[in-house]
Amino acid sequence: MKTADASAFVLDTSALMTLFEKEDGFLRVRQVIQQNQVFLPWTVLLETTYITRQEQGQTVAEERYAALRRLFTDILWEMDEGTLLTASRWKADYRLSFADAIIAAYTRSRKAVLLHKDPEFEALRGKVALEALPYKL
Repeated sequence: MKTADASAFVLDTSALMTLFEKEDGFLRVRQVIQQNQVFLPWTVLLETTYITRQEQGQTVAEERYAALRRLFTDILWEMDEGTLLTASRWKADYRLSFADAIIAAYTRSRKAVLLHKDPEFEALRGKVALEALPYKL
């Protein structure tokens, strides 16, 4: 595996929710967005939108989706075969959620750092570059 580029990040849904909810670590998320190349996999937009809709309603979900589209980030709408196969292998071998397997595979394919607040990703330490935000207790 080629070394991750510390100037490129993939944001997990948990990082975006940290930003929106102003949880511990939100300043780091904001800093990463302002100072680095940031990739948002389509699954992150999907999760952020549906979780927000479930928890806070359609209006807030639409506002957050619009805010994500305005961010200066690269949205990853398509998946190549290598990323798909990596995601499927990690989903099977590490019992990751569907979305987390895709997000991690995109991180590897972009040689980026995955910014997250999800302990599930710890299973991939050494396979993908990780930066964990403070976990919720």
